[in-house]
Amino acid sequence: MLAVVRTFLRKYSVAPVDETPDGEQGLRMAVAMLLLDVARADTEITAEERRVARQMLQRFFPVSPDQAQALVAAAQHEAEHATSLYPFTSLIKRECDLDERTRIVGMLWKVSSADGHIDAHEEHLVRKVADLLYVPHARFIQARHANAEE
Repeated sequence: MLAVVRTFLRKYSVAPVDETPDGEQGLRMAVAMLLLDVARADTEITAEERRVARQMLQRFFPVSPDQAQALVAAAQHEAEHATSLYPFTSLIKRECDLDERTRIVGMLWKVSSADGHIDAHEEHLVRKVADLLYVPHARFIQARHANAEE
């Protein structure tokens, strides 16, 4: 599975991997891929979902708008071809603390609701990712309610 992530990073790196500290590029791509995977869960990725994904990446990571755009484009391609969430969620679990993982779940909720509604498939995928990231149910619910209030 690590080989899949390494191949993915070599193929879609926005900046050379050694320019980002401690593999942060891999983390960026993993988060971007999850955001786009949730966006496509209802079979259609809207322009609004892409825009929100770019905003979320810019807020979570120190990336420029152009870098966020490139991450979204690469992640959309990968989301269409990925067969498992495991390489991405395991990287995030290893690199992020509980607060950061909870923020990522909140970002997933924002992307899934960007088109005006949360499809049942999107909700299922957000729940699945939250479980894979070991985000406790109470924090999962808090992230969902925080998204609904915005």
